[in-house]
Amino acid sequence: MQIAYHIGANHTDEDRLLKSILKNGHVMAEHGIKAPGPGKYRALIRETIQALNGANPEPDARQVLLDAIVDGADAQRLVMSNENFICIANRIFDHGIFYEQVAFKIRGLCALFPQDEIEIFLGLRDPATFLPATFKGAKAATFDAFLQGTPLGDIRWSDVVHRITKAAPEAKLTVWCNEDTPLIWGDLVRRIAGLPSDTTIDGAYDLLATIMSSDGMNRFSTYIHKHPPKTAEQERKIVMAFLDKFALEDEIEEVIDIPDLNGPIVQALSNAYDEDVATIAAMPDVTFVTP
Repeated sequence: MQIAYHIGANHTDEDRLLKSILKNGHVMAEHGIKAPGPGKYRALIRETIQALNGANPEPDARQVLLDAIVDGADAQRLVMSNENFICIANRIFDHGIFYEQVAFKIRGLCALFPQDEIEIFLGLRDPATFLPATFKGAKAATFDAFLQGTPLGDIRWSDVVHRITKAAPEAKLTVWCNEDTPLIWGDLVRRIAGLPSDTTIDGAYDLLATIMSSDGMNRFSTYIHKHPPKTAEQERKIVMAFLDKFALEDEIEEVIDIPDLNGPIVQALSNAYDEDVATIAAMPDVTFVTP
């Protein structure tokens, strides 16, 4: 069986990917794929990993979990998504380390299904916007308290990715930049769901509709209907062309209102992020999705 975990990161797609995946239950059923509602597994998975605390589960634990999550139904692939699989926002910098819990949690996720093929999906986000979003979500008293002493220069996604691959060397890891999601949304839905790349899906432009004017979206839908793109590359060029003309500026521009993150620091974080992304994209054990 294939187990697909979409682990976030925190405050990236805000469950929109999961909602798009759930729209395609009928298509996935034809391929033996199950994507249960999050209420079936989020608390269950978290509580089971916490209870095990690093120990191996009992031999029958896998079947008990499957019976609870998919009601005993047969499936070739199980898809689960939770931006808090690793930790909630206020624990991102536990002990002054960026995603300190990632190796422990990934080992726990894999241990629950030891005989299955594990796939892990992770969206990254520029620290310049990731930090304000997660700080707000964490509701920490101060920005310094949120960071728990973590130097801004130590925030490297490549380190997180390396710890994931080390904790689960047999798992397949797919990574992308949250900033690119409007251009690769349909591709991500198919990848996480495990659908063939040429599958027609519902919700392929869900995210696009949130950042484009209604007039632009109507024109885009009409154009796509009359001129169906023949390749993913062609589709992305069409999306970019419409975004250039009809994007909602308020939706695509990030407002950073943390005094500790001034202009030079924000620029330094973004520059370091670009370099970090290039490092991750070059990793041989990572599938990196780009527009």
